Amino acid sequence: MTTDVTTPASTPAPGSGPLDPGAVAPEVVAYVHDLARRARQASRRLALLTRAEKDAALQAMADAVDAAADEVVAANAEDLARGRERGMAEGLLDRLTLDSARVHAVAQALRELVALPDPVGEVVRGSTLANGLQIRQVRVPMGVVGMIYEARPNVTVDAAGLAVKSGNAVLLRGGSAAAASNAALVGALRRALAGRGLPEDAVALVAEGGRDAGRALMTARGLVDLVIPRGGADLIQTVVRESTVPVIETGVGNCHVYVDASAETGTAVRVALNSKVHRPSVCNAAESLLVHAEAAERVLPPLLAALAEAGVTVHGDEQVRRYAESAGVGASAVPITEGDDDAEFLSLDLSARVVDSLDEALEHVHRHSSGHTEAIVTADRAAARRWTAEVDAAAVMVNASTRFTDGGQFGFGAEIGISTQKLHARGPMALPELTTTKWVVEGDGQVRD
Repeated sequence: MTTDVTTPASTPAPGSGPLDPGAVAPEVVAYVHDLARRARQASRRLALLTRAEKDAALQAMADAVDAAADEVVAANAEDLARGRERGMAEGLLDRLTLDSARVHAVAQALRELVALPDPVGEVVRGSTLANGLQIRQVRVPMGVVGMIYEARPNVTVDAAGLAVKSGNAVLLRGGSAAAASNAALVGALRRALAGRGLPEDAVALVAEGGRDAGRALMTARGLVDLVIPRGGADLIQTVVRESTVPVIETGVGNCHVYVDASAETGTAVRVALNSKVHRPSVCNAAESLLVHAEAAERVLPPLLAALAEAGVTVHGDEQVRRYAESAGVGASAVPITEGDDDAEFLSLDLSARVVDSLDEALEHVHRHSSGHTEAIVTADRAAARRWTAEVDAAAVMVNASTRFTDGGQFGFGAEIGISTQKLHARGPMALPELTTTKWVVEGDGQVRD
């Protein structure tokens, strides 16, 4: 997986690349560029708002989403019906679903942003030089952020709220599977902004143009400052490879739970089970289980029984399948096949292996991790220290579920994504990660010798 902020060294010559705007219908390019120019104008207004003004806007947006709950649920029902007709997987349908409770939870996430500090204007560092010049590095908004994502309408509201709080405008290119849901949500958000006397173009849905619109968005360099893809591996890697706008890579999650030799059985079962089944369709759900050989006999039978009861199919090596048979749940375990160790199942499936040592577990993670979240269950402090020091991931858990890698759980409020790269942002991205900095230099007429 790429681990850099992806900024191509040069823009491809017209017609040279698969996502070059020249390959996109001119009317689609014109449509996206018009949205981007209007968003740019709106971003200039947002950048000057006080925290109180932004917080009032967020409260109005939350109230508008709550008020539109029936409209949103009805629109979402249309998307779900269309998805089922097209054979959409259950995990994706779960991500797409917005019932009344989820709509109100999305609105509440906006209200939680109100309580968070405003990153804009924060002084990152500063000093006074020997000649009297005062210099400060200050956080400022990015400008215009493009979101390209799949069938997750909650992202629509989270991204809009984070953008407004951090003084940015946002262009939302959601997947066609959530078209009706996104239109209803963005309509409510734009009405709320207009009601506060703010530019509604600060939150815009790229609703037309099909896939060409996404291609036009990610090549709108100079109009869009940053693109954040959020979805499956194919979507993320396409944007990372082909965008001419700088990209922050977000998380494909092949997350591991490693049960060490000293792990307490009850803790191991709770952590592994929660990591897998709490919400299997999201990127911080566990996809791989490793169990030390010395813990396998006491941990695997109850754990495999619990996983089977939850409906999990375990793709196990020979030892794992043998323990499943002894636990009376052999039917829930199938032979592990090539590719299972690297799979992001996003379903009630889990790869599982018995390993002979912590070293073997670490080596397995190094080979197969996507760099998202890796958990160890252990009572051995030395093993925990090795895990946290040697595992290269955005989040490393000790005796805790992988499901905690989440902006809300970390206290950041709604997140715009979980970055698996190493530059600018890593892990759950919230308000500070949607800012850049500028240097402010104040003097009294100093000139350079």
